[in-house]
Amino acid sequence: MSRMHNPAHPGEVLREWLPEGMTVTHAAEELHISRVSLSKVLNGKVGITAQMAIRLSQWLGTTPDVWMGMQSQWDLWQAKQLPTPKIKPLERLSV
Repeated sequence: MSRMHNPAHPGEVLREWLPEGMTVTHAAEELHISRVSLSKVLNGKVGITAQMAIRLSQWLGTTPDVWMGMQSQWDLWQAKQLPTPKIKPLERLSV
């Protein structure tokens, strides 16, 4: 069974979208958020919120779904790395 590799945090992807030479401060100003907030996203310390996804989509010409999808994939991969108890499937009662 092949194991999926760790998907990139959306902040890493966002870093690639920023024009060369653009500072975090300037990008944060464009997004109307604090430099600290943007820095945390870019460094993978916090995830992309729905509000951030909307701001990024407006700024970069993407859809919010792109950013939310990346965040979901990253969150799911992280969750799958943790131990999970064996959960018995719910038995449906036939009527």
